[in-house]
Amino acid sequence: MDSETRTYRTGGADVVLDLTRDARDFTTGRGDGLLHVFVPHATAGLAILETGAGSDDDLLAALGDLLPADDRWRHRHGTPGHGRSHVMPALVPPYATVPVIAGEPLLGTWQSICLVDLNVDNEVREVRFSFLAG
Repeated sequence: MDSETRTYRTGGADVVLDLTRDARDFTTGRGDGLLHVFVPHATAGLAILETGAGSDDDLLAALGDLLPADDRWRHRHGTPGHGRSHVMPALVPPYATVPVIAGEPLLGTWQSICLVDLNVDNEVREVRFSFLAG
């Protein structure tokens, strides 16, 4: 297995950050296998979805409806609503696995691999890309 960790700045607002280009860069020249992407954080997740046509904003809106940034959460350190960030990975898991053929991730036409981060208290995220040869 070959692995690489990359660092991303997500800023101080809820974000869906497209990682597809970095995923493709990582798998180029690696042949057939599986790309596994993992976020080693308790408050971030990975989603495969369409971006750029409003779906990324729709995801953030849906998460905002399901997990409001208010004081209802028992986990209460940090900014108001921080506890929701610790619940989010149960809905948007911290991992994704994609088949790779001839070094190319087999994503659908409109699919992108995205980091989802609602934690405005931590603007630096690590993402681990791993390739398992087939």
